[in-house]
Amino acid sequence: MPRYELALILKAMQRPETAATLRRTVEALLERGAVVRNLENLGERTLPYKIVKHDEHHNRGGYFLVDFDSSPTIITNLLDHLKRDIDIISHMQEQQTNSKNQKLVRTLPQHHQYAFLHLDKNIML
Repeated sequence: MPRYELALILKAMQRPETAATLRRTVEALLERGAVVRNLENLGERTLPYKIVKHDEHHNRGGYFLVDFDSSPTIITNLLDHLKRDIDIISHMQEQQTNSKNQKLVRTLPQHHQYAFLHLDKNIML
């Protein structure tokens, strides 16, 4: 099974609501046969621009990375599930190769690319 990394931006919520959203996401992966390797909290940050999702305006969000192994056939279904979750502002999925720094597949709405690029820049600093 190929290895994937799922980057999530969740709307700013209290800890119990954030945990429930992450639990739903991980359960969705497990129900589809994925093997979750790691869940990393990158913290809550001010978004680089306002994002409107599910008729709500968001200025802050919680950034998370989920590392998992999965069959490629479930990815489309998983992304559809993530789009419908009202607590997920944005998501990006990448298929990993053997080389740690090399990425094969990137799925991200065009208008949300800057939010993740901004996050990558902050991590590098």
